[in-house]
Amino acid sequence: MSKAPIFAKKSIRIKGTRHAALDKARRRMTLISGVFILTYILIGARVFDLSIIQGRLQQNDGNEKFVSAKTSDHFRGNIVDRNGVILATSLETASLYADPSLISDPAKTAKELSVMFSDLVYGDALQKLQKKGRFVWIKRSLTPAQQYQVLELGHPGLDFKTERSRIYPQGAMASHIVGYTDTDGNGIAGIERSFDKFLQQGGEALPLTLDIRVQHILRRALENAVDTYTAKAGAGVVVDIASGEILAAVSLPDFDPHNRSKASAKSFFNNLTLGVYELGSTFKIFSTAALLETQNVKMGHKFDARKPLKRGRHTISDYHAEKRKLTVPEVFMFSSNIGAALMGEMVGTESLKNFYEDLGLMEPLKLEIEEIGTPLVPKTWRDINTLTASYGHGIAVSPLQMVMAASSIISGGLWVPPTLISGGNNKAKESQNSADIRIVSPQTAHRMRQLLRLVVTDGTGKNAAVPGYSVGGKTGTAEKIGKKGYDRKRLISSFLGFFPMEEPRYAVFVMVDEPQGTKASFGYATGGWVAAPAVGNIIAAMGPLLGIKPQNIEPEHDMAASLKRHVSFEGDQNASH
Repeated sequence: MSKAPIFAKKSIRIKGTRHAALDKARRRMTLISGVFILTYILIGARVFDLSIIQGRLQQNDGNEKFVSAKTSDHFRGNIVDRNGVILATSLETASLYADPSLISDPAKTAKELSVMFSDLVYGDALQKLQKKGRFVWIKRSLTPAQQYQVLELGHPGLDFKTERSRIYPQGAMASHIVGYTDTDGNGIAGIERSFDKFLQQGGEALPLTLDIRVQHILRRALENAVDTYTAKAGAGVVVDIASGEILAAVSLPDFDPHNRSKASAKSFFNNLTLGVYELGSTFKIFSTAALLETQNVKMGHKFDARKPLKRGRHTISDYHAEKRKLTVPEVFMFSSNIGAALMGEMVGTESLKNFYEDLGLMEPLKLEIEEIGTPLVPKTWRDINTLTASYGHGIAVSPLQMVMAASSIISGGLWVPPTLISGGNNKAKESQNSADIRIVSPQTAHRMRQLLRLVVTDGTGKNAAVPGYSVGGKTGTAEKIGKKGYDRKRLISSFLGFFPMEEPRYAVFVMVDEPQGTKASFGYATGGWVAAPAVGNIIAAMGPLLGIKPQNIEPEHDMAASLKRHVSFEGDQNASH
C-alpha cells in the first residue's frame, strides 16, 4: 500500500484549518448581525410604544393627563405691537422627562433635580420618579444651560423632548393685555386667550394697537407713583381718542409670563379692565356735560355751596369747601361735590341715568379681551343715587370704561369704541351710523375742553401741567367702602388728562389704589398730588416721541383764558383734590 506524499497531507491540513476559520468568522458575523437586527427591532418597538401606544403623559398645572403625541406642523402665531415689535413668539426648547423604571435611586435623583431647579419641589419630584409608568414630565421649557446641567448628571432615566415654547420678549411689560398660554400652547388669558384659534393656525402675526415705547413710559410713571406713595396697586392707560386705539395699558402689580409660579394671585388681576371702582370726581365730567347738554345752562350759572347739602338722611360735603356760591367752571375746577350734586339734581334722575347709559357706563365695556368687569350700579336708581353718581359715588366702573366715556365727550361728542387690534376699529366705526353714537353736541364738547384746561391752569390739576403742552384733565379722589361705610384713609386717587386741548388727540389716565401721603405731598394722598404729576410726566415723555412738538403758549391766548374772561372767578385753591 503506497503512502500519500508528505506535502499532500500538509496541504489537506492547511485547507481544513482555513475552512474552520471561515466557518468561525461566518458564525461571528451572523451573531453580530443578529444583535444589530435585534437592537433595531427593540428601538423600533420602543418608539412605537411611546409615540403610538402610550402617547404622551403631559404635566399640566400639576395634573397629568393622556394626550396624543401628534404635534402641530406650524408654530403658534406671533403677537406684535403697532410697530412690529414682538410681544409673543414661539421657539423650540428642550423639556425634561423621566422613565421611572430606569431610575435606580429616585431619592438621590429627586434631590439633585430639586437643587438644580428652584421651582421644583423635592417631594413632587420624588413622587414622579417612583411612578409605575414609563413616562413622566419633570420640567418643561428648559434653557440650554439647564439642559447641559441635566446631561452632566448622567442619569439614563432622564431624557429630553423638543417642544415649542411660548416666549414673551418684553417680559411683564404688557402681560395683562398680551396674556399667556399653558404648557401645551393653549391661550389662557388676554389676547392669547381671546384669539387662541387664530394664533393656533400660525401664519401672519397679530398686530396690536400697543406701542411698546409708550407702554414703557406709562409703566415707569405708574410704578414710580405706586412706590412713592406706598400704594396697594395701580392702573393706567393711553388712548388715541381719534381712533379708540389703546397705545398703552398697565395694571400693577403685574407678572412675568415666564415665571408665573412666583407671582402672587393679585398680580394676575387686571385692575384696568376687570376691576370696578368708584372713581370719584372724574365723574363730574359726565354730570357737567349732562347739565350743559340737556339744560342749556350758562357757564355763569351759580350753585350754592356755602354749606353741606342735606337730602333726607344724607349729607353731601366738599373735601375743601369754598363756602360760597360757585359758577359752573368753579364747581368743576374746585371739584365741588355739593355743586356737582346740585347739577345732577337739575338734570333730573331719569335724564342723568339715561345719559350714563348712553355713555356705556351701565354695562360691561366691549373689548377684545375677556377680562372685563361688570359695572356696579344701584338696583333701583333713586333721586339720592342721582346726586351721589354726579360726583362718582354709588356707581363703580372699570377705569378703562370711564376713560372711554370721557373720551367720547371730549373728542367731539361721538362715541369712541376702544380697540386693542390694529386696523380693526376704523372699519367698525365706518359700519355704524354717526347719528346713533352721538353723545353730546360739538358745542358741549368744546365747553368741556375749556373746563378741563381750566382745571390744570387754575384748579386741582395744576401738578399735571407740562411746559409747551396744552394739558387738560380732571382729578378724582374716592373713599373706598369699608365695613363701616366709606373709609377716609383708604382712597382711590386718579387723574384723567387730555392733550393737546385745542384739538385733543390723546387721553392719559393714572389711578393709584390706597396711596399714603408723604412729606412732599404735605400728607395728602389725593388725585391732584398722587396721579396728576404722573400724567404730566407721561405726557412730557410721550409728546416728543409721537411727534407732538412743544409750543409757546401765551397765557392770554390759552383756551382757558377766554372762559375766564366771560365768567367771574373768586379766590384760588392750592390743595389738589
